[in-house]
Amino acid sequence: MSCARTSRRAVLSSAAAVATGALLLSGCGAGGKDAGADGTTTGTRAVTDATGREVDVPTAPAKVVTLSEPTLDAALALGVSPVGATAGRGQQGVSTYLADRAGTTQVVATVAEADLEKVAALRPDLILLDGTTAVKSEVAKLQAIAPTVVTAKLNEDWKKAFTATADALNKRAEAERILTGFETDVAAAKAKLGTNAGAVVSVVRWQNGAPSVVGKGVGHVGSTLTSLGLTRPADQQGASAGHSEPVSLEKLSTVDGDWLFFGTLGDRADGAKAYAEAKKVPNFGRLKAERAGHVVVVQGSAWNSAGGPLAAAVVLADLTEALAP
Repeated sequence: MSCARTSRRAVLSSAAAVATGALLLSGCGAGGKDAGADGTTTGTRAVTDATGREVDVPTAPAKVVTLSEPTLDAALALGVSPVGATAGRGQQGVSTYLADRAGTTQVVATVAEADLEKVAALRPDLILLDGTTAVKSEVAKLQAIAPTVVTAKLNEDWKKAFTATADALNKRAEAERILTGFETDVAAAKAKLGTNAGAVVSVVRWQNGAPSVVGKGVGHVGSTLTSLGLTRPADQQGASAGHSEPVSLEKLSTVDGDWLFFGTLGDRADGAKAYAEAKKVPNFGRLKAERAGHVVVVQGSAWNSAGGPLAAAVVLADLTEALAP
């Protein structure tokens, strides 16, 4: 079948139109064979995604689009360079901690929406996303462009989500090696905590002049703290009601702890600017962590976004440097 260019109107008008255009773009045929980017065919395999859908995916996907922060993190960790991806939360490009690895990956989505026209123009052979993005409501339209796998539901354990993404990419063995290495590093750090063993650790994102609690539950921040045997302030325990939970300045004391890991949605330099602002806020200087010199400015895009193994590695490195030098 010869390939034809999908018009802008065809992509955007309706899911049915997207389906027609996508078939023309991908050159997909029946019988378990897909046309690759170079015109060759590769086999397909079935995976069951987080919504219970069975999806036929390429055995060796060549043009992957990742429409959520964790799936982009996971793909890059596994050595896959997506042709399209989502922008980092609150950023124009990909999350700053992923920028070097992402290279020329084109941004085609935000956590709020995907540009279906841009996604289709990339002619992907696999689309990955999860419950952390609002784009999950567009699965039917995305499936019309290319096989689409929802790797995890919202608030899923990050390791399980990573494994599911790896499975969709046919790289489960590589994922297991990465997770084994991470657990080894966690054990090594825990053994060196010394007087910080069991310390109360607070994690906040500073935005618009006030803190928000982040990293609760079984995400890459919360689970890493738990694995290290560290505890959280009372208001940071349990699962999170959303990605972040704003805290009023009148309740600033509730974010205190033995240590306070402090960041924004940007890089460490952006976090340092926010910290300078925070220190001007009444009562911030009264926090136990501030008085002890235990406020640690971190690479916020890794701590405060939804992430995978690369974000977890940054979190662990920051914790190790501060608590287990």
